[in-house]
Amino acid sequence: MSSRSRRPPGGRNRGRGRGRGISAQGSTGRSGSRSGRGWFHRFLVRRRRTLAGLLAAAACGIAVQALLPADTRTEAAVAVTADLPAGHLLEARDLRTARVPAGTAPPGSLAGPDAAAGERLAVPVRAGTILTDSYFVGPGLLAGAPEGTVAVPLRPADKSATGLLSPGVIVDVILASATGFDGTVETTVLAAGVPVLWTAGEAGAGGTWPGPAAEDAGLVVVAAKGQESAALAGAGERGNLYLVLSAR
Repeated sequence: MSSRSRRPPGGRNRGRGRGRGISAQGSTGRSGSRSGRGWFHRFLVRRRRTLAGLLAAAACGIAVQALLPADTRTEAAVAVTADLPAGHLLEARDLRTARVPAGTAPPGSLAGPDAAAGERLAVPVRAGTILTDSYFVGPGLLAGAPEGTVAVPLRPADKSATGLLSPGVIVDVILASATGFDGTVETTVLAAGVPVLWTAGEAGAGGTWPGPAAEDAGLVVVAAKGQESAALAGAGERGNLYLVLSAR
């Protein structure tokens, strides 16, 4: 008996078969990749004129956009020439005409300095600020307020406390009234969380809402609506009014 090990029948053929199978699979993957690249190449060749036209049109559009002149249209607005405090009565020297790009002037802006001269500032402004009607004491203070909101002037019992107030501060309005002969004081919250629109400040530095500046010392104007505005109207005749800073 020969010492050589006998190979099983068909062993060599099975090995070769497996090799051919692997080779066939590899060639199938490569042919699929080639076919994908070939399809894309054929697409580019067939559509080359269309693609070239699209690229040329895009380039022309970009070039035309770059060559178009910038929009130089402007419109007039009114700006202040210096920093001004709240309560300042505007004069011609405080105002200048500013040119702004067309369509960018804020709503309520003014056409010329004459429209702002004689108005009193409700808030402090910085030099160069474009003025609108909302900067002035008057109906413009209610710009953007909810429908039904009214401006109510109040005269607090403690006029020195108005120095702590400024437009935008939120306050509660409290009425203190004496009841009976024993001097008992009853307090009632007439309005809660109402914003201050304007304060007159000290005597001689006040505005003109609604009368002479000398009569406006200590006057505070708040925004209220509905039942609160009705409760605040004439409340000073029923007792002393106090404004309390609110965290709302």
